[in-house]
Amino acid sequence: MKDSLAVVFVAILFLSSILSGSSSVGTAQQASGDWPMFRADLTHSGVGTGSPVLISKLLWNYSTGGQVYSSPVEVNGVVFVGSLNGNIYALKANNGAKLWNCTTGGAVYSCPAVTGGVVFVGSADGKLYALNATSGIKLWSFSTGGEVDSSPAFANGVVYVGSYDNNVYALNASDGSKLWVFSTLAPVWSSPAVVSGVVYIGSTDGYTYALDASSGTELWKYTNGYPTESSPTIVGEFVYTAYDNGSVYALNVTDGAQVWSYATGNIIKSSCAVAHGVVYIGSLDQDIYALNASDGAKLWNYTTGGTVYSASAIVGDVVYVGSADANIYALNASSGTKLWSYTTNGYVESSPAVVNGVVYVGSLDGNIYALTNPTPKSNELSAVIFAVALCIIFSSIVAFVVIRKKKQSIRKTRSQP
Repeated sequence: MKDSLAVVFVAILFLSSILSGSSSVGTAQQASGDWPMFRADLTHSGVGTGSPVLISKLLWNYSTGGQVYSSPVEVNGVVFVGSLNGNIYALKANNGAKLWNCTTGGAVYSCPAVTGGVVFVGSADGKLYALNATSGIKLWSFSTGGEVDSSPAFANGVVYVGSYDNNVYALNASDGSKLWVFSTLAPVWSSPAVVSGVVYIGSTDGYTYALDASSGTELWKYTNGYPTESSPTIVGEFVYTAYDNGSVYALNVTDGAQVWSYATGNIIKSSCAVAHGVVYIGSLDQDIYALNASDGAKLWNYTTGGTVYSASAIVGDVVYVGSADANIYALNASSGTKLWSYTTNGYVESSPAVVNGVVYVGSLDGNIYALTNPTPKSNELSAVIFAVALCIIFSSIVAFVVIRKKKQSIRKTRSQP
């Protein structure tokens, strides 16, 4: 009897362990992270966190009512994004429910930067806005002399941003007061990267600039004679950027000297993503390219059905990018093989953000999309596991009882004279 009870007790423990494990199957993810600014971080690496999305399923979509060029960001379970209807939105990351929206005086192409409970974002009304991340209430705004389509970067209490008035600005993040301004010779659409006390940014005057982050002093500049709208990416000893001549460049981070270049088949408006020693970049020739980060040698290219303005995002061995054929693509980062594509109803020029197993991206159909891996419903999975576990336990007990009776019968037989 004691042995039977022991078997039952062990079986119950076994069942409990199975059920406790199964309860987290539908929600288990890697360690949480954020995507707080354009291209994920101050280097513009484009590298996200969490599990890669290997099979796409629509988690939710939210209609803004205006085309969405802006790239979304996600911080603390909230997605922030702009729309050409002049609004900045805060949406719940798990279901897309609107928390708030703030109306600016112009279309919002700029990707927000979120830090310390504050949202910084530019608008075509020529202003950079600072908003309370919880309520959307305006804290301050700074007026430039032209559209602010550049996506701001925040570092060490300072916000950096470019403007159509040809200038790059450094503003005090607390009150929006101007710390310094650097003048280029043409509108600045590029977004600043900030690494080791240096601001890197491009201008349509044809130059990529390196500026001292504290003073705005020019450290070096590079040009090939063509405009650049690409936002620089800084990884290791290289600055990666692209120009309207259709070429990608690697520049020496110290002096701006050209290290290598690779020519695609058309103009490049996109920005580089860099991971695994590889540069990923889209071109208006409709292709996504993977280039060796050290020497620019082409590793592979994948042809979409439309021009590629979107910058790539990378998680694990997967590259995510949008195309003007209305699709968001997931490609194998090593081979360029398509894993999946998801079709929206408009061009996808927004650059995706990938956080904790979800891809967030905007479309010119006016929607923000959240795509994730399909998972079984936890209650259905638990019911199946529970039924299987009961069968295992019942079978184990029956087998134990049968074996015990057989042993007892053998003992009785042997004990007879």
